[in-house]
Amino acid sequence: MRPLRGIAYKLASVVMFITMGALLKATSVHVPPGEMVFFRAIFALPVILFWLWMRRELSLGVRTANPWGHFWRGVMGTTSMGLGFAGLGLLPFPEVTAIGYAAPLLTVVFAAMFLSERVGIFRISTVGLGMIGVLIVLSPRLTVGAEVGYRETLGAMLVLMGAVFGALAQVTVRKLVATERTSVIVFWFSITAAVLSLITIPFGWVVPTPAELVLLVSAGLLGGVGQILLTSGYREADASVVAPFEYASMLFALGIGYFVFGEVPTLTMLGGAGIVILAGIVIIWRERRLGLERAKQRKAMTP
Repeated sequence: MRPLRGIAYKLASVVMFITMGALLKATSVHVPPGEMVFFRAIFALPVILFWLWMRRELSLGVRTANPWGHFWRGVMGTTSMGLGFAGLGLLPFPEVTAIGYAAPLLTVVFAAMFLSERVGIFRISTVGLGMIGVLIVLSPRLTVGAEVGYRETLGAMLVLMGAVFGALAQVTVRKLVATERTSVIVFWFSITAAVLSLITIPFGWVVPTPAELVLLVSAGLLGGVGQILLTSGYREADASVVAPFEYASMLFALGIGYFVFGEVPTLTMLGGAGIVILAGIVIIWRERRLGLERAKQRKAMTP
């Protein structure tokens, strides 16, 4: 294990995904979310296939024993992406990022519901704390008043529902990893997302301008690179070491939002995001401690 390299890969993947989101937000005025999903998925494929070829895993990376599992993972993940991309055009960039942090918290709840994972009072309490943070972020968008527009409220609901479907996608991934390689999951998600996104064509796809086309293609390529870096990061270090660096995305989102889109974060959004991040880090820390304790117990029991 090489933790420093794993952290570096994770941070690089965060930069890739945040930049991808910024590029898509720049096209959101004209390009519909379903079309964004298509470009995100289809142009990630060449990067993923090249990576598999370099690792001499091309045949293994496309071979699956559970096509229906990949289909349902694709449905959940594609829906999550579409809803999140729709929110990009309606809300400030850092706010979309903050609400998206609800996904890993909800994954804990859904894993207990659908995978029968044991969830103690500590984790439930921490998830509850994180969801309070999400509600704080959402609260200005749900308050009736002249300053709150329909677009912002709709955007908040779309991004939150995107987080729900993102959590459901993670639950399906947890089931898939029992029988499927990571490279297989990554490859077939891109395929299913590209195909499923075509269902949205009747809802008004557009011909992108040359500038928009460059942004959309670049977003897809960055998404593919980000996925590879993320996978590499978890291969180099334990998840408990790498996962907390996901929250560096808020720093990048704040910077891009302010300097690129002229979005000034509110204290309410920052406070709520801070609570969500704290809850997420506490869960990761707790899981690491439990993992170490289980490892010691197994070692003590070894004859």
